[in-house]
Amino acid sequence: MNAPQAGSLPTEVNPETPQAWQQLRETARKPARPPGFPGVLEMARSLTAVIVVALFILTFIVQPFRIPSESMEHTLLVGDFLLVNKTAYAPSGNWSWLLPYRPIRRRDIVVFHFPPNPLLHVVKRVIGLPGDRIHLQDGQVWVNDVEISEPYATYEPAYADDFRDNFPTQLYTDPGVNPQWWMEMRRDVRSGDLVVPDGDFFVMGDNRNFSDDSRYWGFVTQDHIVGRPFVIYFSLREPSATDVAAVPDDRLGQKTGPLARIEDFARWNRFLRVVR
Repeated sequence: MNAPQAGSLPTEVNPETPQAWQQLRETARKPARPPGFPGVLEMARSLTAVIVVALFILTFIVQPFRIPSESMEHTLLVGDFLLVNKTAYAPSGNWSWLLPYRPIRRRDIVVFHFPPNPLLHVVKRVIGLPGDRIHLQDGQVWVNDVEISEPYATYEPAYADDFRDNFPTQLYTDPGVNPQWWMEMRRDVRSGDLVVPDGDFFVMGDNRNFSDDSRYWGFVTQDHIVGRPFVIYFSLREPSATDVAAVPDDRLGQKTGPLARIEDFARWNRFLRVVR
């Protein structure tokens, strides 16, 4: 017996099976689903799969963050949106052949839980590894008796601060220093150098005169490090607290209209910029 087409009655039936009449009539009454149009159940399943994959990626692989302050200028600017690789420093194991695990290196930019308030996330650059001996002289960083080259560092004009520029110092001169850290730090100073304990890291912001970093609150432990930012995926054009106001002049403005507003809305030249 030939199968009936949707919307039409059968042309042949077996008289010995009257149940076939009722079945074929019901089939003929059913409206045909447009080809390629998914049902509600299929759409729900697809949406659920997308949500599960997105949650897995955000939980275990990458996470977005936004830069709120000027402490990493001019490497990272206020308004930059970052994607952070949360597996970069994971312990190597059976998946080491697939995922690029590696140890934390000096000069790496890392995102971590802020030691004074672990609910907050902070981004800084690693300056000292476990066992390193660190001191600053006139704002320049010395590691293991060698002055390191830091082309990424910025020194914007600021008030004089001996604690900030000649760290570590025996004088408690800066009110921004955490008192508990001040007591702990003195135990780790050897011959004028701060010795980084095992499992800890010394971090600093690239904007050295405007960075609340390890000089003020201490070391970052390995288990507090979340991951490594690897790309700026968007950047809003937002002012920094250390920006110098432009001197007004009498030139006529030419940038008007919606295109100009779109251009000024974001820093389009930072789109998908690799973080180094």
